[in-house]
Amino acid sequence: MLNILYFARLKETLGRDTERIDLPAGVADVAALTDWLRARGGVWSEELAASRPVRVAVNQDMARHDTPIRDGDEIAYFPPVTGG
Repeated sequence: MLNILYFARLKETLGRDTERIDLPAGVADVAALTDWLRARGGVWSEELAASRPVRVAVNQDMARHDTPIRDGDEIAYFPPVTGG
């Protein structure tokens, strides 16, 4: 099981702040999970499009596209934060 968290605009647009899913077959890293979520279509493909800035953390550590994921991990998706 993966515990996926969504923050800020993603939480609002996707209509949820968390979900638990079984680790999909063939998904072994952040890029593959993002592609799998994007394949849901609609707002998922729009919000997680490569052109939209989104950061990812795996188990509360900032992740890259090639960061491996495993059953039991917590994955957080959030827009980058700007401040002043």
